Amino acid sequence: MPDFCAAYGCSNERSLQTRALLFLPFLRFPKSGELRRQWELALKRDDFVVNNRSLVCSDHFHKEDFDRTGQTVRLKAGAVPKIFNFPGEPLVLSESCDHLYALPSCPKALKSKLDAASQMVRKLQREKGNAMARERRAKKNMRALLEELKDKNLINEELKDKLECYSGKINNYIKYIFFFWVCY
Repeated sequence: MPDFCAAYGCSNERSLQTRALLFLPFLRFPKSGELRRQWELALKRDDFVVNNRSLVCSDHFHKEDFDRTGQTVRLKAGAVPKIFNFPGEPLVLSESCDHLYALPSCPKALKSKLDAASQMVRKLQREKGNAMARERRAKKNMRALLEELKDKNLINEELKDKLECYSGKINNYIKYIFFFWVCY
């Protein structure tokens, strides 16, 4: 004989056929009086009397309500079903403010958001300019060192060309990394 979930509007059933098809744990009402009463109140069903065969499916619990540390999945102590589909409940939509489509409704908030974005752009442009200046100074120092080594006959033209070749590849790699750092 199939068992049905006691929650309002829930059509989940436990039978031999559904056990084989999907893993949906059904939980018996607690035996302790206070916790059992909390479960009854959470269901919000008039004239519902809990008996020893009354069940609630796991769809009505949050994932955090389960203890999954061992081989068997157990309900944590004191957990109460909280997820229900009651009729006439207003749908609560959360407004995400971190997307472009979520612009503030008042002009002052919009202006402050624009100012913050402009300030961030100026800061990143300043950082980019500083990084480019550091790169120019490093290249200038490298060229000066190469010339000094050549003047002291510690390096020949072939080694100088190889060093310059590798320094170009390293600089391109640094530019590539900097580009992605600025973009993200």
